[in-house]
Amino acid sequence: MAVKLRLKRMGAKKKPFYRVVVADSRAKRDGKVIEEVGTYNPLTSPAEIKLDKEEIMKWLNNGAEPTDTVRNILSKEGILKEFHESKAKKGN
Repeated sequence: MAVKLRLKRMGAKKKPFYRVVVADSRAKRDGKVIEEVGTYNPLTSPAEIKLDKEEIMKWLNNGAEPTDTVRNILSKEGILKEFHESKAKKGN
């Protein structure tokens, strides 16, 4: 089963709010999820991002692939950098 970290759209029409979720890649965008690991609100200035860093690191270590948008969010929060550094330490 291919697992992805991706966004699940919530909120009203023209007022998006997203949850960062772990889901099977074959599931629908707003369909069944395995776990919710954060939120993203693009309407606030600056965008409000709340992430559960430990859970995201666990899923990345288990092979979950983030989508392009989630990858950008994780990069801005510094989680991807930390993940790559921990991976490099394990390799040495």
